[in-house]
Amino acid sequence: MIQKFRQKGYEIVEHNQKADIYVVNTCTVTNVADRKSRQMLRRVKELNSKAVVVACGCYVQVAKEEAQKIEEIDLLIRK
Repeated sequence: MIQKFRQKGYEIVEHNQKADIYVVNTCTVTNVADRKSRQMLRRVKELNSKAVVVACGCYVQVAKEEAQKIEEIDLLIRK
């Protein structure tokens, strides 16, 4: 994903920096991983309330309905 963004001219920043788009690759191996994924999705929106937050990864695949309830997510990517 990083390569695709760079090819389109986007600058890649660390997850704790302000950005226009946040892509969060979620995990669901354990309940703790689920919680950390949800926390990260909410936290990045706090960095920039106008940013687009994209959620992808296994948490989104497994817990689609729960993920859809997270208001901070603008786009869910599932297979």
